[in-house]
Amino acid sequence: MGDRARRRGRGPIAGLVVAALVAAGCMAGGVDQGEPQRPAPPRSGQPESQTTRADGTTSVAEFQRDIQDAVRLAEQYWAQQFRAPGQRFTPIRRVVPYSREGEVACAGQGLPRNNAVYCSAGDFIAYDVNWSVAAFRQIGDAFLFYLLGHEYAHGMQVRLGGRYDFTIQQELQADCMAGAYLGDSVRSGALELEDGDLEEFREGLLAVGDDPDQPWFAEGSHGTAEQRSDSFFRGYEKSLGACGLR
Repeated sequence: MGDRARRRGRGPIAGLVVAALVAAGCMAGGVDQGEPQRPAPPRSGQPESQTTRADGTTSVAEFQRDIQDAVRLAEQYWAQQFRAPGQRFTPIRRVVPYSREGEVACAGQGLPRNNAVYCSAGDFIAYDVNWSVAAFRQIGDAFLFYLLGHEYAHGMQVRLGGRYDFTIQQELQADCMAGAYLGDSVRSGALELEDGDLEEFREGLLAVGDDPDQPWFAEGSHGTAEQRSDSFFRGYEKSLGACGLR
């Protein structure tokens, strides 16, 4: 993926742009009947086995290609994980970009701007495209792969029947699963990182941590910056076995 960190500066604005993500819960339980019908990124049946490598540009076209690559890579990875125990893998139904508050609804509630969510009843991921493009340009393409990986992990938690007493358990596990998806993809050769990409992961994770005063047991808590980073890199280094799925 691109080594954007060496070609442009990253100041406090990057953290402000991304921090909006986790302020709202990134997983919701339902979807109303009025959700817009948006096309998902194109798929060609079974995920292809190939190496993904972003080139580090910052155009909207590159953003769109990276989104499609991240979705394809996640489908490829999780199809392999479900194949091992003989389970049937069903990809997340679609990935929906939106640009206006309330344009996409989940559990009868319109999604806010500056957010990305997995909606379980509708089985879709939705993201504010304007916010996502800004984060893509300010932090880097590596963080975009993390963002899609985290939301895709929520879909896999539902498929695996996960149960959680507190939101933070679910969110930190999704961080670990996103780390495993990316680390395993690098080790298998399906994903190629470049200089600066690991730092993009690290800086993005530090930006999306909860406020230090946020109680860990509160609904919607995702974990401190340190907890989120630790969970992600534990999965990145040790794979899914470190994520407490079984």
